[in-house]
Amino acid sequence: MSTAPAARPFDPWSASFVADPYPAYEELRSAGRVHYFAPSDQWLVPHHEDVAALLRDRRLGRTYVHRFTHEEFGRTPPPPEHEPFTTLNGNGLLDLEAPAHTRIRRLVGKAFTPRTVERLAPTVRRLAAELVASLRADGGGDLLARVAEPLPVAVIAEMLGVPPADRELLRPWSAAITGMFELNPDGETARRAVRASQEFSAYLRELIAVRRADPGEDLISALIAAHEDGDRLSEQEMVSTCVLLLNAGHEATVSTTTLGWLALFRHPDQLRLLYEDPARLRDGVEEMLRYDTPLQMFERWVLDDIEVGGTLIPRGAEVALLLGSANRDPARFTAPDRFDVTRPADGNRHLTFGAGLHYCLGAPLARLELAASFDAFLRLAPGLTLVEEPEWRPGYVIRGVRELRVAW
Repeated sequence: MSTAPAARPFDPWSASFVADPYPAYEELRSAGRVHYFAPSDQWLVPHHEDVAALLRDRRLGRTYVHRFTHEEFGRTPPPPEHEPFTTLNGNGLLDLEAPAHTRIRRLVGKAFTPRTVERLAPTVRRLAAELVASLRADGGGDLLARVAEPLPVAVIAEMLGVPPADRELLRPWSAAITGMFELNPDGETARRAVRASQEFSAYLRELIAVRRADPGEDLISALIAAHEDGDRLSEQEMVSTCVLLLNAGHEATVSTTTLGWLALFRHPDQLRLLYEDPARLRDGVEEMLRYDTPLQMFERWVLDDIEVGGTLIPRGAEVALLLGSANRDPARFTAPDRFDVTRPADGNRHLTFGAGLHYCLGAPLARLELAASFDAFLRLAPGLTLVEEPEWRPGYVIRGVRELRVAW
């Protein structure tokens, strides 16, 4: 059995790496199929074929507590001071495995159906048009703060039935909680996440109580009503599901919107193609999701020994599946470093939404929001330009810019 090379070019705490990780990914792919990264005690997997296979491999899991105690798995239990974040996160679909994941996803699927997304489509398009028109009327500003952030937050809030007066609470809560998904989060990040988890959970429990007494047409009412053979979601499962829909559903959409526009500004010929033929937008959105992936890494625990490229990765280890690298793998994509809005969507098999058991439940909604946002800009506000190069946020796992200043 071979020994994996060290992951020398991988530096997720470096500002220059976060701004452009793709040359380092190319080095990793050239150097081997798996690399040990000591600072986070993870095995990095950079190739598309391996990432796609391991996303579906049941010998890996987002959690291990359905099979092992922390001690049996050689890991330390989460510190008590991380409650209620640990419980909130641990009861969400993203961090569960079968049979709990299967049960909850089946019940959530009865409430969050394709018809739910279809019913939201007119609202999403209206909100996108209003936000773009407002930014256009002001002659420009921060596209992230004015369009990219408020659109998915408003959509999720509309879907959950959060009153308009309370919607400004959602984004800060989400930002604080998702800080824990970065590599080796510090104590202050944990404290912010705990505080946000407490406040968000308490808010949702109150909202659930209101909907139990007076059901509406919103998703929370549908989650309360969802049942199968007498089985229903617990209150904690509903709370965790709602938080996951906000966190996973809007963080990725915000980043894809801003990174997509950044790619278009840097490739004006591709932007021109979309202006000339808006029907290309479906292909263009998939290319944006592939070309600059919002979620760069997806972590999984090794539940049983696995072998990748002749290297044994033992039970108890953690693998980091490099989605951003997989989406630029020349073994899967022709000219992967070329941004090409004419790349056919049907053949663009990127892994941005994952694969297998944990394929993103909200992918259809994310695609609807992205299409509506870019369509509104193309139709209502042509001639958009970038005012200044953006500054990157320090986070690597959920990667994005601090702002995106634009003008006409």
